[in-house]
Amino acid sequence: MSEHDTNSAVEPSGSFVGLVWRWRSILGAAVIVAAAVVGGRLIWEQQGKQVSRDADSLLTAEGITVDGIPDWVTTDLKWQALRNASLDMPLPIDAPDLERRLARAFDMHPWVKHVIRVETSHPAAAVVTLACREPIAMVRVQGGLLPVDRDAILLPSDDFTPNSALQYTVIDGVLTSPRGPVGSPWGDVAVKEAVSLIETLSPEAAKFGLVECRRVPRESEEGNWWELVGNDKFSVLFGSAPGKAVSGEPLAAEKIIRLGELADRHTSGDVIENADLTKSLE
Repeated sequence: MSEHDTNSAVEPSGSFVGLVWRWRSILGAAVIVAAAVVGGRLIWEQQGKQVSRDADSLLTAEGITVDGIPDWVTTDLKWQALRNASLDMPLPIDAPDLERRLARAFDMHPWVKHVIRVETSHPAAAVVTLACREPIAMVRVQGGLLPVDRDAILLPSDDFTPNSALQYTVIDGVLTSPRGPVGSPWGDVAVKEAVSLIETLSPEAAKFGLVECRRVPRESEEGNWWELVGNDKFSVLFGSAPGKAVSGEPLAAEKIIRLGELADRHTSGDVIENADLTKSLE
């Protein structure tokens, strides 16, 4: 075989087939790249769907709605509750203890009386419904006023401005400081008595213009007497708190009726001196 014949067997001639032969490496690389692009796209579509499914299954703080927060709570109760509970967000929406963990987180907040219910749904979302504590009075202490509810539970003071705090009846003459943190009872029977009296007086408080419930020494007896002060300094000695009356002292119901009558007389311009409800009318 001649040299010419040998070269012909190894490399095709200059025809179209020969051109393809000479560019076979480049064409092969192009095929590989195209296959990689198609394969990568298929993988991304599969992984993208998985990422989307994961996002729909993870509960974030933004996905939690809280119902039942009253107007007097001015700070962000939701974020405080989640932060204080140290919940590691996001949380799997299908976790078997998710609703219990959310309920516990909000139940620990000092404004929350109890959690009514927690409802979760998919895509990841939760609705937490609360019953919150309601301030009834401010206790005067050295340095300012501290809010309490009808159970004498100490409430967060950060939610009140000096002006908004003065919208509540002030309890004066308490000699103790709170025994625990916010959300716990004050721990003094005098505060319990004062809030009980203020709550009992609520129908007549507006008529009387009640601004202060002041603890005063009780004559020759243990326990507390209470003096009521109106917004124009008109004061009435109410005596014992409801349920604490001593022998010879009128019951709370009788004293409240007489308080309303005194308030009417005072409003009409009568000058009332030594307004004392601790003694029965003869």
